[in-house]
Amino acid sequence: MFHSDIELKEGAFVVSDAHYSHLRPELLNFLKAIQSKQLQPSQLILMGDIFDTLFGNVPYTQKVNFEAVNIINEISQSMEVVYLEGNHDFNLKKIFPKVKVFGIKQQPLKVRCKNKTILLAHGDIQSPLLYNVYTAIIRNPFVISILNIFDIISRHSIIKRLDEYLSKKEDCKEFTGFRKYIQNRLDGKYQCDYFIEGHFHQNKTLKYDEFIYTNLAAFACNQRYFIVNFTQDVELLEENFFI
Repeated sequence: MFHSDIELKEGAFVVSDAHYSHLRPELLNFLKAIQSKQLQPSQLILMGDIFDTLFGNVPYTQKVNFEAVNIINEISQSMEVVYLEGNHDFNLKKIFPKVKVFGIKQQPLKVRCKNKTILLAHGDIQSPLLYNVYTAIIRNPFVISILNIFDIISRHSIIKRLDEYLSKKEDCKEFTGFRKYIQNRLDGKYQCDYFIEGHFHQNKTLKYDEFIYTNLAAFACNQRYFIVNFTQDVELLEENFFI
């Protein structure tokens, strides 16, 4: 658990798993609506996998996501933006200089919220050993530099094929046995009032003895996002659709 000085604000927008790319552009209009003040969150919390492929050490991934990256940077000039890195977007601190970026080792992130303890995570913590090895490898600067070299040599065919493959993934399917899976995964490991994460795309709130758990819907599924609402007794997050 990583203790931060961040306060979760009433009216904050919480967005997870948009999986943005030129093949899945839905996020861009949402960011433009915040940029133009059509939407006016008090704070923007990005819960990881906002981009399908955005790697800090691979310049081409920044180039193809240039417009969305620029808008997030512009938003961060006038509003607090918190970005929890996911398994599709990492090593981002240099890309987003004014955004408060937290890597996987800093998750779950403990934030202040009135008298409640809230933990935020993308969702790929407390994972099986093989998955942890995989995530460590893909974040390794040397591995990423090799990927970048091969991508340049191949005229970016590696990243293009990866984007095409990821754009065809089914992001909205139901996880059978999800309640039991989460209980086994998190049971006894954390003390908090609310545990909020993305990654699994389930759009479910579950009440356990230790805390209330919310797994966020993927923005990629029908452009769902959430607004922090302290007047709700249980769920804390109010579901919205960007149409």
